[in-house]
Amino acid sequence: MTTGSLHPTLARFFRIVTWVENALLVSMLVLMVLLASGKIFFRNVIDFSAIGADPLLRILVLWIAMLGAVAASREGRHMGVDVIARWLPARAQSGVRALTDLFTLSVCLLLAWEAWRFVMSEHEKNDIAFAQIPVWVTELILPVAFVLIALRYTLRCYHHLRQSLGIETPP
Repeated sequence: MTTGSLHPTLARFFRIVTWVENALLVSMLVLMVLLASGKIFFRNVIDFSAIGADPLLRILVLWIAMLGAVAASREGRHMGVDVIARWLPARAQSGVRALTDLFTLSVCLLLAWEAWRFVMSEHEKNDIAFAQIPVWVTELILPVAFVLIALRYTLRCYHHLRQSLGIETPP
């Protein structure tokens, strides 16, 4: 999604968030591959098992999945049903997309709220995930990712609304 029609400060903010998302996604994926292959190597070669590797791998899968969902929403590569909108004129398509973006952002905000409540309930339990890191810290990606997806859909809705009103030209 282009940030060309946004205020330069807001466009810069979205570029920085995109860079951080990509850096986290790549570094976590590399860490996960290294950890999993190291675990296999050490178990098969010297019969050694790293304590805490399994919980960390599970957490990395969760974080990569959520960051991947954020990246998919950023690139417009998410799931979508646009069977009817395909046959509409460009401005009407943009109007329909603005409505679906608004619905999606509402759902994401609701999910972010519920994920936050879930994290806070885990905080009260005070369980440890691994290496003295509380479980609730490892689950913070849930509300953060849903808020980021909602921000992306807010931007998409803004563009689609401007396109439907004829202020921007559809791509």
